[in-house]
Amino acid sequence: MTATPRPSLLGPSLPAFYCPLERDRLHPEAKRVEARAVDWLDAFGLYPDALERAWGLATHSADFSCRIIPEGDVEAVLLFTQWNYWANAVDDWQDSGSPEVGTGAVVEHGVRLLRTLEDPGAAVLPEGPVTRALLDLVHRTHAMLGPYELRRFVEGTRDWLLGAAWRAARAENGGMPGLNDFVAMGPMANGTRFSLTWSDVARGNRLPADVLCSPAVTALTDAAGFVVSADNDLFSYDKDDHLERPEINLVNVLAHQEGRTPAEAVPLAVALRDRVMVLFLRLRERLEDGADPQLRSYMEALGHYMAGSLAWQTRAPRYASPRNRYELPHEGSRFTLRYADGPAAAGTEPPDLPALAAWWRHLDG
Repeated sequence: MTATPRPSLLGPSLPAFYCPLERDRLHPEAKRVEARAVDWLDAFGLYPDALERAWGLATHSADFSCRIIPEGDVEAVLLFTQWNYWANAVDDWQDSGSPEVGTGAVVEHGVRLLRTLEDPGAAVLPEGPVTRALLDLVHRTHAMLGPYELRRFVEGTRDWLLGAAWRAARAENGGMPGLNDFVAMGPMANGTRFSLTWSDVARGNRLPADVLCSPAVTALTDAAGFVVSADNDLFSYDKDDHLERPEINLVNVLAHQEGRTPAEAVPLAVALRDRVMVLFLRLRERLEDGADPQLRSYMEALGHYMAGSLAWQTRAPRYASPRNRYELPHEGSRFTLRYADGPAAAGTEPPDLPALAAWWRHLDG
């Protein structure tokens, strides 16, 4: 621990979270999945030294994976867990604030990663333990996923990388985006479809393409991704508050737009997040009418994704004892998670944001 850890700019505690979804689910094989994943990390030497290994494990990627997929095939959950440890290492590099990690570097790496996902023999990434671990993941992913599932995973990865590149470009330009631009593009970096593909694979759910890609189900998926992204912007805020160029996140965007401090912007972020949560619940209820078992299973997975992400973030030392305040992660550190009885925003009408308002149209579909 540093001598005098800085207090959070968001205040002494995080707000209560409105989450009327099934909670506290965890895959029964979570401990075994974590042990096997860590053995895999060590076998490939993904982390260059003990310090980086400690911070890599502080992501609690196994806990994340086993909370958003609390049931299903263990081998699929394990491969997803290993992907998450690897992806978090990339995410830390992207968010490091290092001068050599500019937009050009993020885009260059992202394009090479995508080509490797599609063709692991393309040989477009430099030799090293990170690439060797990636190639192992890619080969096993090609063996486990069918063509449609693989395409979904590649497109989910593309969302993540494009969102990260956009955030890097905005930070490099030195200005905060407007709120509508942020809510349209910022949550892409969360990798919602990256995760949901594995949820369907592990659970054996095969939602037809014309249902999965229908406008209403797309809106429901995007709404879930927005809530998860908003929650992450709150939990991860302290981790990045040292950067010379302020992190592009929901709190900072609102603070800049409204002329508020980060702490004063938190209620605004929560109100917008809760309004989208209410939209998610209403739209899910409408889609449940006449839904077949596959669609119901997919919507159930969305609920696990939202509630599981929230529970994981409270327990991850990556956020609760961040690296810009502590020399080493504190394994027992965690946030106090409080659940709200109702949404912070009383209204149910769409917000005055074109990038979000279109989702409300599907309530009458």
